[in-house]
Amino acid sequence: MTPEQQRRQSQLAFAASRAELEVGSLAGCPLPLEHLLATRPGSPWVRRHFAGGLTAEVYQLEASGRLWTLKRARHPCKVQNPDGQTSFLNEVQRRGELQALKRQADWHEALAGIVETRYASYRHGLLLSPWIAGEAIGEWDERRLLQLFDTLLALLQLGFFEWDLCPGNLLDDGRIRLFDFGYMYRFDPLRACNSNGLLTPQHHGAERFETRCYYAYLLGLERERGQSAALAALELEKRIALECYQRLRSRLIKRGASASVLGWLGGIIGQWHTALRGGLDGLYLREAWRSHLSDLEDDLGGQTCTPLTLQRIDWLQQCLHECGAQLQRLELLAGRTPDAWRDELERALQQAHEWQVRE
Repeated sequence: MTPEQQRRQSQLAFAASRAELEVGSLAGCPLPLEHLLATRPGSPWVRRHFAGGLTAEVYQLEASGRLWTLKRARHPCKVQNPDGQTSFLNEVQRRGELQALKRQADWHEALAGIVETRYASYRHGLLLSPWIAGEAIGEWDERRLLQLFDTLLALLQLGFFEWDLCPGNLLDDGRIRLFDFGYMYRFDPLRACNSNGLLTPQHHGAERFETRCYYAYLLGLERERGQSAALAALELEKRIALECYQRLRSRLIKRGASASVLGWLGGIIGQWHTALRGGLDGLYLREAWRSHLSDLEDDLGGQTCTPLTLQRIDWLQQCLHECGAQLQRLELLAGRTPDAWRDELERALQQAHEWQVRE
């Protein structure tokens, strides 16, 4: 079995058992457990209710003189695959590990962007954290990118691989905050590229941010301000990502990382360095195609499509029409003809309309 297959098998086995997993203590909760379990949109301690999550719903609570986030697992989960169905278990596991690391002096500051966890219970399907008084990120400037990549650097060194760095999982309250870990998995950074070992080297920390978040942001820039604005934003992100990966590789060398991992990281660093010196147009086309296609496959695989899914398909179709020959030269069409891709994207469009997520 692959590492990912082993992980899924282990998670499904735990879910099928009667084992409980808790983080923190009920003694530190602002409300008794029975109140947390009975929470509904009309409960007197509820200030806001967010029902749009695919795997959980979220409440803003007011208790003990402050605001709290209560996350309740959805039953059934709206994501129709094993990873989605075990995402709450996975999040409780990561919450416990990260909370323990945040208490260590060596990692306290590096993990400051990771949300605190007051209490979590897998079997009760609840997570309680202090409320993050932040905002969704509409514009990625230098400060925000630097903070995000500093957090990614810490997570990757510690062996945490976040697959879902999407806009809905990031907030800014002066610091970029990560607060959803349903698709964050463990891996060995000295021997593996990600949680699937060495089998999927195309997926790495920066790529996950680009695929799940940044290229959607660049898509908006393209539409609103033109491609020159999108290329300038890509240059900013790549310079920050390059510096982050150079630091990561240097630290992994000191820890005795394998030649395979160091060579893989060196290849990514070299590609970015060359593109930054010689023009980003080719890299933009390659990575935008990769990102929009990968995110489309994720949405279709989970049958969880949104209006953004439709925008990505539109970009892919337009790119295929205008740059088909260049896509072939860059070997991005996987040996298939442009006509075959057109047919597949048309089928994807029909499925994306059919699988639009409704609250």
